[in-house]
Amino acid sequence: MLTSTLNKLYDYLNNESKDRVCKGITDEACNHVASNFFTILFTHTFTKLGDTLSNPKTVLTWLMNYVNAPVFLISLIVPIRESGALIPQVAISNYVKKKPIRKYIWVVGSIIQGVAIAAIGLVSLHFDKKVAGWLIIVCLIIFSLARSLASVSSKDIKGKTIPKTRRGRLGGYTSSFSGILVLIAGLYITYTSKTTENIQFYTNLIFFAASMWIIASVIYASVKEFPTPIENEAGEQNSIADNLKLLKDDKHLRDFVIARSLLLCSALSAPFYVTVAQNSVKDTSYLLGLLIISNGLASIVSSPYWGKLADKSSKNTMAYAVTIASLCGLILFLIITFAGDFKTQLWLYPIAFFVLGVAHSGVRQGRKTYIIDMASGNERTNYVSVSNTIIGLILLVTGGLSAVLSLVSVESVILALSIIGLLGAVKSYRLPNVEKTTGDTN
Repeated sequence: MLTSTLNKLYDYLNNESKDRVCKGITDEACNHVASNFFTILFTHTFTKLGDTLSNPKTVLTWLMNYVNAPVFLISLIVPIRESGALIPQVAISNYVKKKPIRKYIWVVGSIIQGVAIAAIGLVSLHFDKKVAGWLIIVCLIIFSLARSLASVSSKDIKGKTIPKTRRGRLGGYTSSFSGILVLIAGLYITYTSKTTENIQFYTNLIFFAASMWIIASVIYASVKEFPTPIENEAGEQNSIADNLKLLKDDKHLRDFVIARSLLLCSALSAPFYVTVAQNSVKDTSYLLGLLIISNGLASIVSSPYWGKLADKSSKNTMAYAVTIASLCGLILFLIITFAGDFKTQLWLYPIAFFVLGVAHSGVRQGRKTYIIDMASGNERTNYVSVSNTIIGLILLVTGGLSAVLSLVSVESVILALSIIGLLGAVKSYRLPNVEKTTGDTN
């Protein structure tokens, strides 16, 4: 009964009326597409909600301010959380490729992430100032390493269990469903923060976020995954060096990594939007909730569209989305610089954050679908790990440069990142299509 219901719902969501589309996966995996689709959807919905409620750009920044952590430690949380999850992936991929069944790697990574986030809540309750700041940094490092495990394995599992032309839609529905939960959370935070905003309030958010990864790990364990062929030991020798050499030998991968590097503007811009808002608006008590609401609405409104577009052309999705992010940044820069009256308006920043959220959702859907559709099997694992490791290093460099540029003005960072984004749009548009065109129109 449940299987029949899931099959009907899957066919409805993906407009399948006849034979099921199973491009890029085995016949054995094709029999379990519907159940795997919803298992992954619910799992990633929970982890996305956890990500939002422990976001370093908003919630963790507020939390560290409450414990009076040093400003220089607060500036480290975004680069550590993002880069720490990306840089180790070439090394981690060697471990992943030795495992025929890889879902349990994701499960372990998810559990460790949940424990690390819960530890941040405990640290915030019992420590303050520099001690709290450093302990939170340590927890974030552990979180990021666990995130590496989950990232490398999840894209490979998604590629093994979900067919081409359906992977983008899965990402879109996931972002949309999680956006609904994020919207509810944002409304709650907005409603309660005016009267109950204190350290207990924020740590409760953190503990709730931690539980999302634990719940997700239980659900993900039920994914129907079939064994991947294992490379022999000779093929593993010097694999880190060989994987990195892919950038030199594989022009397609190299062009994708360059394009993805330029797309970082949509992620790096967000904390500077928040900083401008905090510096410009007098009463910021509602600000955190409003920004979370904006982010949730952006996912609900845009993610299904981006997901379907990514299944048709993921490289165009990247190009269109980063163009929106760049134009948003340019307009905000002009308003901040030349329209002083608008600069102090509270409503300006949730709207700007909404537009940026729409754009960033498209960038994420496009690049994730593109890298999954570029290859299959262990080659996909190599591509994901190499690109993520390089992006992690670039993120550290660009994050550092942005921090230096912010000493001049926050507005100048937004302008610079917007210009970089336009270059990313051009580079993304010039990438080759990786979605195979067939007679299927679903």
